[in-house]
Amino acid sequence: MRRKSDLPTKTCPACGRPFAWRKKWERCWDEVKYCSERCRRSAKQGAAWVWGA
Repeated sequence: MRRKSDLPTKTCPACGRPFAWRKKWERCWDEVKYCSERCRRSAKQGAAWVWGA
């Protein structure tokens, strides 16, 4: 069993937060860009929102 700290991570271009690998992304990890559906939708709309602003 791997610890979460040992899993690969990426930085979300929409919110700038790091996110870790998930089992459901096992086959498409190279294509994953956003940490969530909310970030993916906001990036497609062209809205550059910042957390906590």
